Amino acid sequence: MNFETLISDFGIYLEKQGHAAITIRVYSCSVRLFFSHYNSLSVEHLQSYRRWLLECYKPSTVNTRILGMNRFLDFMQNRGLLDNEKANFQSPISAPTDSLRITPTGHYRLRPIREQKHTYLDTVISQKDYDRLKRRLKKDENYFWYFIVRFLASTGARVSELRQIKMEDLQLGYLDLYSKGGKIRRLFFPLSLCGEAIPYFASRGIDSGFLFLTRRRTCISARAIEMQLKNIAKRYRINPATMYPHSFRHRYAINFLKRFNDISLLADLLGHDSIETTRIYLMKSSQEQQTVIDRVVTW
Repeated sequence: MNFETLISDFGIYLEKQGHAAITIRVYSCSVRLFFSHYNSLSVEHLQSYRRWLLECYKPSTVNTRILGMNRFLDFMQNRGLLDNEKANFQSPISAPTDSLRITPTGHYRLRPIREQKHTYLDTVISQKDYDRLKRRLKKDENYFWYFIVRFLASTGARVSELRQIKMEDLQLGYLDLYSKGGKIRRLFFPLSLCGEAIPYFASRGIDSGFLFLTRRRTCISARAIEMQLKNIAKRYRINPATMYPHSFRHRYAINFLKRFNDISLLADLLGHDSIETTRIYLMKSSQEQQTVIDRVVTW
């Protein structure tokens, strides 16, 4: 078995566990990164890899890479390869005649690092900037990006979910999404959004099928959305650190809790398995915290 076949089998293993396509790509990338530095899967090299990651990447990226390698170790354990002295596949950096060596690692797994948690939200687009962004996009008749922003902020959709929305879903008022473990999450489209969006997309000749298409009539990529949001941030002088797809999902959650304080319902709408994940949206920005302190602390 060659290395590419092993990576392909790893992807199939992850898919059967219910991981999304983007997660599979990220985890596979983590494994490729490891084997671009080492041709031996051993505890010593795994520990060395972790130290190298700490020197080169931010904590969240380090933990993503570590998680990818740990899933790969689970896969190898499942295949019965971790107890072999030598695995029968080629390392991408070794000579064609050399097999990648497996030093018995048993149930060894890389330990993730503890990330410093902030007690405030500062990388979420403010309501003021969001409102200004919508006004400017409308004024410039840039309706395509106006609706990308509107859909993200009005539905709480992830960028991967945004790309799945079809005219049929919009007319129905919701889209059912199938997540890990076969669970269904319903993405609702508010009446105010449908009333604006349906006529616009119909005017573009989209009576059915996907909404957000390129000039070549293919679905716009997540990367293209991320890059264009940064360009729009510069054009309208909005903090680029707050202009990324997930920022609008955060804005949706914050606004929802302000209007309807039901964190359990919000967790369901966002597809969170735990309310603890949703609690982040109860945080205030550092500026909001400062305002509260200035008003309250008078002693």
